[in-house]
Amino acid sequence: MASTSDIRNGLCIKFNHDIYKIIEFLHVKPGKGPAFVRTKLKSLTSGKILDNTFSAGHKIDVIRVETHTFQYLYPEGDEFHFMNAETFEQISLNKNILDAPDLLKEGTNVMVQINTETDLPLSVDMPASVILEVTYAEPGVKGNTATNATKNATVETGANINVPLFINEGDKIKIDTASGSYMERVKE
Repeated sequence: MASTSDIRNGLCIKFNHDIYKIIEFLHVKPGKGPAFVRTKLKSLTSGKILDNTFSAGHKIDVIRVETHTFQYLYPEGDEFHFMNAETFEQISLNKNILDAPDLLKEGTNVMVQINTETDLPLSVDMPASVILEVTYAEPGVKGNTATNATKNATVETGANINVPLFINEGDKIKIDTASGSYMERVKE
């Protein structure tokens, strides 16, 4: 058993008969009254996000997890297939366990958290950013903007991203996997 002082991002806990991963947390010490921890939890079975507040010192049930590097192989319907980089064993995970499945390119390495009690995969941590090639971009017209304007572009994985007007087909762009937003153009 751990307490609220042990809460950190990425921690997996047992809560309300389900397994949750802590996405965000904030320790709050109001001027009046007891301290508490405001958290945002993601269910690892259904993918739903829940806001919850724990009082200071509240006991939480932490789940022991191991993290392994897996390589993304290919999609098959709603299942995504991965291979362990050390043992070469393959697993398939449902689409809803992934944070950004539309940004996964074949061959990308991800970190998979596995429950040590049941040996079942709990969550997939994507790299902070991915570099993808733009396969379709609407033509941008110069001179018709006063501020930062964006247009829709499709990348090689099929995801639609808002990009600046100067991005063209064939350009490689860096995308933030947490928000799914454009970061910068990559020159090679």
